[in-house]
Order: sequence, then C-alpha cells, then structure tokens
Amino acid sequence: MHWSEEGIILSARRHGETSVIAEVFTRGHGRYAGLVHGGRSRSMRAVLQPGNLVAATWRARLSEHLGVFAIEPVALKAAALIDDPFKLAGLTTLTTLAHLVPEREAHARLHDAFRYVLSALDDDDLWPALLVRWELGLLEELGFGLDLSRCAATGENRELVYVSPKTGRAVGAEAGAPYRDRLLVLPGFLLGGGEGPSSAEICEGFALTGHFLVRHVLQPRGLKLPEARARIVSRLAETA
Repeated sequence: MHWSEEGIILSARRHGETSVIAEVFTRGHGRYAGLVHGGRSRSMRAVLQPGNLVAATWRARLSEHLGVFAIEPVALKAAALIDDPFKLAGLTTLTTLAHLVPEREAHARLHDAFRYVLSALDDDDLWPALLVRWELGLLEELGFGLDLSRCAATGENRELVYVSPKTGRAVGAEAGAPYRDRLLVLPGFLLGGGEGPSSAEICEGFALTGHFLVRHVLQPRGLKLPEARARIVSRLAETA
C-alpha cells in the first residue's frame, strides 16, 4: 500500500549508518513515521529539518509496517529560522507538541492551523498569540477542549474573565470574584474580537493552555512542556 501527500517534517532520528526515521504531519493521514534511505546525506539533512514542508510518498507491504518514505522538498522553512532564537523556540514548540497527536490519525483542522502558525513565524507580533490558539485547538482535538462559551455558574456569556482549573469552563467576573485566586485568567483574545493582545495577555494564554496540557495530556504520559515554550513565555514576560 502507499499514499502521497504534502506534509511537515516533525522530526528525523538516525537509523543505521545512512538512514533516518522521519515523522511527517499530513492533513489526510496525520502523524506518520517512515524510513528515509540516505536521509543522513548532506542534501537530505537540510530537507529533513523540523518545520520544512515536503512532498512525501509512503510505501509499505502491509499497513502495520514502518514503511519507507520518498521525500521531496517543497518549502524549507527551517533554514530561515535557525539563527533567531525566539522564532526557533516557536517552531520547536509547535513540532514537539504535534507529537502528542496519535499516530496515523487525521486531524485536518489542527494540521491546517499548524501550517498557518508556521507561515506566521516571520512576524513576532503575530505568531505567539496564534500558537496559544493552536494549543487550544490541540486540547480540543485530543478530547480535552475548554468550554469558553458561557459562565459555568450563571450560564451567561458576558464578562467571561476566568476559567476553572478543574472543569475547563469559563467563569464570569462577578461569579468568579470570590474565587479569583483559585481561577485561571481567560485573556480576551481567546474569545475573539478586539485589538491584538498584549504580551501579558499572551502569557496568560500560555498559562491557561499549559495548565490543561500538563494535567490532561503530558502528566499522564510522564512528559513535560517543551523547554522552548518556557523560553517564549520568558521573552514575552520581559516586554509585558
């Protein structure tokens, strides 16, 4: 069996003397691994960098086999980011968290959003907030979506400024006031509308999504948030 589709390189690890096992995130087939013969050559190493867009053809005798990739470059995004620590941290966070998606399971919306954030990495005023939104989408795709539509206590959709760290449901300003020290802040940009978020609001967004990623996804697997993500938050906090 085989398939061909554009995808994004997530990782490539050494396999034997000349080959690598590459993971590609595609729209129609999800996160797929395959052997790339000659993947350790100089030319292929440049192609197999995380964040690069490639044309991938996967072949295997049986569907349960690892399979072999034929990879052709489409857009080599990684090279343009390698010398910028902030942008590189964004790329590394994206590709690392994408490994949380189950293998061989299509998540078209998440993939499309991934490509959108990737395309925005040239604009430091834009991509951090988009990355927070992508993490929110990741939680939803993994079955742990937050309910930010109305207040958990009153059912109203006005002045939603908190989120319960236990239920993941929004809480209004008045209902949450007595418990504000125990609630997570819900930055307005995650509700849509308004001007671009401040660095402080983006940090609040990362705190929100990070809490639920750790609780529901990472901690049960014995994993932690990427170190690159902490570097993003630290950089944003300096300008907040």
